[in-house]
Amino acid sequence: MLGIAQEQHPDRCRLFAQWHQLDWPILHDPINIMQVRGVPIEVAIDEHGIVRSLRPNLKTFEEEFLDKSFAPDGVEPSRKPRKATRPDLVALRRRAEKSHSSEAWRGLGDALVLWGGLARINDAINAYTQALYVKPGDGDAHFRLGVCYRIRYESQQRMPTDFQTAVNHWTQSRALEPNQYIWRRRIEQYGPRLTKPYPFYDWVETASRDIRARGDRPVELRVLLTGSEIASPGRSFDTVERNAKPPDPQDRILRDTQSLILTEVTVVPPHVKPGGTVRVHVTLRPNSERKAHWNNEAEPLKLWIDLPPGWKAQPQLLIAPQGNQPETSEPRHLEFEVRAAADASGISKLAAYALYYVCEDVGGTCRFLRQNIPIAVTVDK
Repeated sequence: MLGIAQEQHPDRCRLFAQWHQLDWPILHDPINIMQVRGVPIEVAIDEHGIVRSLRPNLKTFEEEFLDKSFAPDGVEPSRKPRKATRPDLVALRRRAEKSHSSEAWRGLGDALVLWGGLARINDAINAYTQALYVKPGDGDAHFRLGVCYRIRYESQQRMPTDFQTAVNHWTQSRALEPNQYIWRRRIEQYGPRLTKPYPFYDWVETASRDIRARGDRPVELRVLLTGSEIASPGRSFDTVERNAKPPDPQDRILRDTQSLILTEVTVVPPHVKPGGTVRVHVTLRPNSERKAHWNNEAEPLKLWIDLPPGWKAQPQLLIAPQGNQPETSEPRHLEFEVRAAADASGISKLAAYALYYVCEDVGGTCRFLRQNIPIAVTVDK
């Protein structure tokens, strides 16, 4: 028995397996190298490595497969089974450069992701980019390139635009094959509630609690879940803050001219129809080069969204949790959803701004500052 998980984060799969006490090996396929279009699927592979059936009849599976031995039909007698070996990345690159085909570049990217890991993620990005240069309509390359950008976003090599770039490529892959479930799901887990088929990771808290109750230590998640990943689907767009008021209506708070706090914005999906909804992810990070950190003994971080006429936000005022010590330097992630006006078109700008107490260097000056955060949503008719 062998499982293959179509999952971006392997530690989440490990936690699920630990929770349900699964005792068989589970492989990790973050780039969907199997080209699975939906899950779950069952594949019956005999002792010679020959696929005997896809989606076998589970009622007769034991009789027709598990209790049988198979002859090596379909295998050339002169050929012995090959032992799996690590791919030759140098040879794969030479092949890609010589043939300059989308498939060869994509094959190099696959090997770099699966065997090179984070150390070769930039090379994988370059390989998939070459594949798309040769064949812009390569949906597999778009999806896998998005995976790579998200992997890099979660690392120390992060670029501020990596998350949005990942979403953009996932969106392009889905546009090429709208019925590809794996590609669509990767966008939906970060997207608005109205488009979610179900909550993707609402089981994580229960799993951790049940594992601790058994006396075990739950697998630690390397990347914390976002609010969108645990949110339940919504059936209507209801604004909960009827009387929300802007925290700096007269624009009197001094600007963060030294960029003590760095901001990243990701819109999922990157464009919608008039009246459609998007989920906006805003991450604020203290600038490590200036040794900046949050002052948790004052007011918490607030984010306010000013909306064009006819637009709605849920919520319009956000307040981030504070750290558990007087001074901390963790990134703070805020999410909200926006519904475009029914007559909207083109690129619409949301004039958001954040207010926060931030300190520079150890024992340095702490100030209450404002940072305007432009957010662009593209509406396609």
